[in-house]
Amino acid sequence: MSTPVRLWEDGFGADPHHYYEALRAQGPLGWAELAPGVPAYVVTDRQAALDLLHDDATWSHDPRPWETTVAEDAPILGMMRWRPNTLFSDGEAHVRYRRAFVDAFDLVEPHDLRERVHRAVDLLVGRFGPAGEADLVSGFARPLMSLVFNDLFGLPDSESGRLEAGLGKMMEGGAQAAEGEAEFGAYVLDLIAAKSERRGPDITSWLLDHPVELTAEEVTWQVFLTLGAGHEPTANLVSNVLSRVIGNPDFYSTLTSGSRPITDAVTEVLRYETPLSNYGIHYARESVSFHGVWVQAAVPVVISYGALGHFGEREFGAAHHPSDASHLSWSAGEHACPVKHHTLLIATEAVERLTQWLPDLEPVVPRDALAWRPGPFHRSLTALPVRFTPRTPDQSGERP
Repeated sequence: MSTPVRLWEDGFGADPHHYYEALRAQGPLGWAELAPGVPAYVVTDRQAALDLLHDDATWSHDPRPWETTVAEDAPILGMMRWRPNTLFSDGEAHVRYRRAFVDAFDLVEPHDLRERVHRAVDLLVGRFGPAGEADLVSGFARPLMSLVFNDLFGLPDSESGRLEAGLGKMMEGGAQAAEGEAEFGAYVLDLIAAKSERRGPDITSWLLDHPVELTAEEVTWQVFLTLGAGHEPTANLVSNVLSRVIGNPDFYSTLTSGSRPITDAVTEVLRYETPLSNYGIHYARESVSFHGVWVQAAVPVVISYGALGHFGEREFGAAHHPSDASHLSWSAGEHACPVKHHTLLIATEAVERLTQWLPDLEPVVPRDALAWRPGPFHRSLTALPVRFTPRTPDQSGERP
């Protein structure tokens, strides 16, 4: 077997394309490590990815057989250990969890979600707008998602910082992963306790009262999944979009003038620099030959959406229409993202509202000098420093 490509190295965040090339050199499925001593197959071929995602008979999402093979302190367990929720279930259990999940989000009206995003953007711009400079990762994208999702699930703004801190540590998968998982878990338990005592017009309450009668434990794990899957990738999507837009004056001017929709920039990032770059984890129910590779049971098979975008950009480049959404960032099959429209609305409204407030955003450093967070799963900036004309949102006549 080939030497595993080590996706846990710091170099992966700095230059993922080099690692994707090494994986593709092995064929449609490459051999990698997600953490030291934790191997996985990584799918880098689009047809292989589609074949896997549409074959629930061969592949399972249940990681419990794999979990028995890894150390309890493995830093990626926070992202991969089994929980009774939509992501890690198959068959009837998955259908039941997904129904409750989708029904709860269907109660979130688009205009209400838009107003929540606008309120959060206005609050954050009010904090850094007068300074004329900001970090759009730590000062905008991440706290924005904490405010929006914390609000959607039913806690006051004062609790949003706990959500952001715990998820950030867990997602990176390094030495702080276990600490982050514990912090995030404590946040979720406090949320469930608050909503069990007093319902409200929020997703947690709707899950607790759903007709499929989820237990309190099941609701806890649906919330654990949904907050993690919503907050981190969406924050990374927003910051990745902003980094591409602000560093491209021609692109930025068409967006701020309204002649080109923000959704074009969002789609471009989802295709070529997707925020959740390696996930969609499956396990062969039995050892099987797949696209010329003998895949062992109880070994993770990871879909590399980042690699698919990298090779797609190399092969097709500008041939894609700006609005072409044929990328696989939303996954496919029975486990495809059920709330992509909510995510798109949050991301597009966040970028649009910010650029309306601050139409002259300028990067402090060139895009190729930006630093990226470590971790095998995400494509996430550590910082995005910008400068702009100082602005105070509460000034008369300054509303976007």
